[in-house]
Amino acid sequence: MKLTSDHLHHLADQACHAAKEAGALIAGYCHHDVEVREKDAGSGLASQVVTEVDERSEALIVDLLNPSIEAHDLAILTEEREDDERRMEKDYFWCVDPLDGTLPFTRGIPGYSVSIALVRNDGRAMIGVIYDPVTRKLYRAVAGAGVEIDGQAFQPILRPDGPLKFFCDCTFPMHPERDALIEEVAQVATREGYPGIEVIEGAGGVLNACHVLTDGPACYFKKPKMQQGGGSLWDFAATACLFDEAGLHARDFDGLPLDLNRPDSTYMNHRGVCFASTPDLAAALRDAHGKG
Repeated sequence: MKLTSDHLHHLADQACHAAKEAGALIAGYCHHDVEVREKDAGSGLASQVVTEVDERSEALIVDLLNPSIEAHDLAILTEEREDDERRMEKDYFWCVDPLDGTLPFTRGIPGYSVSIALVRNDGRAMIGVIYDPVTRKLYRAVAGAGVEIDGQAFQPILRPDGPLKFFCDCTFPMHPERDALIEEVAQVATREGYPGIEVIEGAGGVLNACHVLTDGPACYFKKPKMQQGGGSLWDFAATACLFDEAGLHARDFDGLPLDLNRPDSTYMNHRGVCFASTPDLAAALRDAHGKG
């Protein structure tokens, strides 16, 4: 079943409602102690923690999206539920991260969000919705209809003389190659004519990509690696739609569209992810990694 433009806009409305309701639930826990549990996930610390809030947010979102799943014969993939692989059989599936940035959330600092995408079977994100419970900012994109932030049409504007902003996850201070990666990005910035770099650590992957979108020139990336991890489909599906609709770069380290319906895994480590303000910047980052 092919969804029309009207269908997509109606589904985006539903996703926005679900994201805001989940965001309100999350905000209600901001000043309370939350039990943090470990889970069997990827190799990174951020993927190995879960809270009651993640699970309650997910249950709320799934409940609100269920009518659309039944009406349009959609599958759903969420972070805290086992992948039933129905996404490979259906024409479209919801891809939900009920609380991206669980670590900053448990530390009581901004950088967490709700992320909901609708992904076509070929791996293209058709809807991207992100809600920041702290700033109450709502990002929305629909394929072919551009990007809106808080209901207003958005077009990215690059700061003409500013440094290259390098957005990094909250676990980056513990990254074993932190200094080498910073030096690598600094060299890219010099070659591309930027007056230095500014390293910004602390948020989850979803809001880091959103910051690249709104505060360029900037970049956020995860290099390919052998170990499982590198984020998952739900970490990047919604922001990939935002970037596509804004005309910015959201690709892997081969320069290809993100593999958002990977059949053998939900992880993204096999090809990495790279969000950048310009194609030239993305190409320079790939070159620095040995990927032309």
